Amino acid sequence: MKQREYIFDRVNFRFRKVTRSIWRPLRLVLRVLLVSLSLFIVFYVLVSLVVDTDTEKRLRRENRMYEKAYPQLRPSEQLLGGALSALQGKDNSIYEEVFHASSPGVDPIASLDFLFGSDTIPDTRIVTYTKQKADRLLVTAEQVDSAFAHIFASLAAPDFVLPPMEMPLRDISYPQVGASVGPRLNPFYKAEVPHNGIDLIAPRGAPVFAPAAGTVTEVENRRTGEGKSVSISHPGGYVTRYTHLSEIVVSKGQNVAKGKRIGDVGMSGSAFAPHLHYEVLKDGEVQDPVGYFFASVSAADYPNMLFMAAHTRQSMD
Repeated sequence: MKQREYIFDRVNFRFRKVTRSIWRPLRLVLRVLLVSLSLFIVFYVLVSLVVDTDTEKRLRRENRMYEKAYPQLRPSEQLLGGALSALQGKDNSIYEEVFHASSPGVDPIASLDFLFGSDTIPDTRIVTYTKQKADRLLVTAEQVDSAFAHIFASLAAPDFVLPPMEMPLRDISYPQVGASVGPRLNPFYKAEVPHNGIDLIAPRGAPVFAPAAGTVTEVENRRTGEGKSVSISHPGGYVTRYTHLSEIVVSKGQNVAKGKRIGDVGMSGSAFAPHLHYEVLKDGEVQDPVGYFFASVSAADYPNMLFMAAHTRQSMD
């Protein structure tokens, strides 16, 4: 039989049965945990303030190294900044002389941001502009969908022929794109004359390739005008022309495959500088060659090429 425990109650002067509660040991455990956690936090803070980890030691060494190197790098940075400014000035002057326009920046269309300075525009005007922009984008999206439907239908047609979509030069970036089709300032006559192709600026001797399979229909070697030139007839009524070449490695009547080297860039005939004048014709009508480049360049470069082709005022021939 379990024995009961009693204690003497000094307040009431009588014996009282001992009752055990679960809360008392819980409170004791909580006190121990709180004391342990407090001691751990104090210990961690003291250790972190006194003892450095390997990462902190490495970072301190790097900071001391940078503090010593920075005064030595400062004059070099100023020297490089001055050299870059001088080069930019020379680039601008050369571009002004050749193309009568400022030299292109890193990205000529990157600054066309309609939200620039939007913190000074009332909210109502921003909302109205955004709604109008969204409406125009919806219309444009419908037009794009319609254009894609037309493209897919054309691709599915049995008589469809893929046009010459490759670029005639390799590794061309948008600053190398000059004037395209339209009235352009002639560098020799200093007057606007029709320009039926696009100027691709490249060093003398750069290889020129056929953008599609075809047959060489014309090979000419003139002392003036277009200089050494080649014309290639492609399926579907397309003709591509290449002028101001320094060397021609194909002959009239020769069948050429896509990517076949047909000659080299030069400045034969009446050319202001080494470049390739490239033309695309469809059923005898002049086309804008830059419209056939989008399959050969990145999505970031193509709009910049369009910008350069449209805004370069002077041709190279």
